[in-house]
Amino acid sequence: MQTLRPRELLALGFLTFALFLGAGNIIFPPMVGLAAGEHFWSAALGFLLTGVGLPLLTVVALARVGGGMEAITAPLGRWPGMLLGIAVYLTIGPMFATPRTATVSFEMGLAPFVGNGPGALLAYSAAYFGLVLLLALFPGKLMDTLGRLITPVLLVALAVLGGAAFVLPAGSLLPSAGDYQQAALAEGFLQGYQTMDALAALVFGIVIVNAIKDTGVTDSGLHTRYAIVAGLIAAIGLCLVYVSLMYLGAHSGSLVSADGNGVQILTRYVQHTFGTPGMLLLSSVIVLACLTTGVGLVSACASYFSALVPGSSYRGMVVALSLVSMLIANQGLEQLIAVAVPVLVAIYPMAIALVALSLLSPAWKSAPRVFMPVMLVALAFGLLDAAQALDLAAWAPGWLERLPGSAMGLGWLLPVAATLLACGLLDRMQPVRCRN
Repeated sequence: MQTLRPRELLALGFLTFALFLGAGNIIFPPMVGLAAGEHFWSAALGFLLTGVGLPLLTVVALARVGGGMEAITAPLGRWPGMLLGIAVYLTIGPMFATPRTATVSFEMGLAPFVGNGPGALLAYSAAYFGLVLLLALFPGKLMDTLGRLITPVLLVALAVLGGAAFVLPAGSLLPSAGDYQQAALAEGFLQGYQTMDALAALVFGIVIVNAIKDTGVTDSGLHTRYAIVAGLIAAIGLCLVYVSLMYLGAHSGSLVSADGNGVQILTRYVQHTFGTPGMLLLSSVIVLACLTTGVGLVSACASYFSALVPGSSYRGMVVALSLVSMLIANQGLEQLIAVAVPVLVAIYPMAIALVALSLLSPAWKSAPRVFMPVMLVALAFGLLDAAQALDLAAWAPGWLERLPGSAMGLGWLLPVAATLLACGLLDRMQPVRCRN
């Protein structure tokens, strides 16, 4: 029976880490650190819960069901599962996350040297997605290309930057700003959403399992075990990166204004600490991190949509998704972030509920009896949260703010948990009709 050697398993872990380490993972932690200031550790804990904990649980849930979105949504039925899958893949793919990998890598990796004009962004995004397209056309080579070649270089660069954040801080901790003064944990938790990693895990699950299959491993039990180990390796790496970048931001208050974004914080810290050589190092980190995530996202989305759309091919989808992502990337980073917020708060409750339901699936006599009502409640509260994010007061009743956990963006949690408990108890009282 074919198994993975320790070196191959480490490469798989590096691949998983590289897939997750993208645009949001780099620009949001410094912002959290800067705003959290003296409450840095509380904010960091909240950020790690959503930025690392949720993706790891998602990888575990997907590994248990075979690594595909279709498998984890199967208890919802074909059409509801397909609609949720399309929403997740579009959000984490060509609509938001994939274009963001290009805009972030441009603003941090190239704009400091050539300027931030629309012409420069267009030229860069064309070259960037051309390279993404070429790498994504050969998914069987992802573990070799990303896991063994690109990721080690990225890790060395990140180790230099992360180590400098602790050894050469730019200044001392400043007082917390805004909501971080009273609820640093809650604010860090909410900012962890912006990495999109819990959603990305739903997409990357099949990429990780396919990478294992491409090595010749056929045993489904080993697929699950190796995917979980790879997820743990990636989680450790992400924790180290997030904490170091948040620490960097927390000590950079003397370099940027209180409302500085992640791009400004990182570029000014590196310029202050290392000068031009540091800017070249930062550029390499950003471009490599965003490129690996962009390749993984295009590959995963192409696999999903080519199976979904009759008559389409994987390679044709890679070309189409790369072109669409390039066009949307030229809207600019600030616009992408602003539009993504209401979409994320609408989808995240369903994504988290889906993972929880899947992890608890051995307890259900009939999975659809539990999945459907819980997911409907998660959808309803996700849409209400999105209305709040859009300042549509008429669609967002005031009692939402009085729900436990609403300050952390978890007002949906109690209704969803109550529905889960009630449906789970009713399910246990009913005769067996179907098994998950």
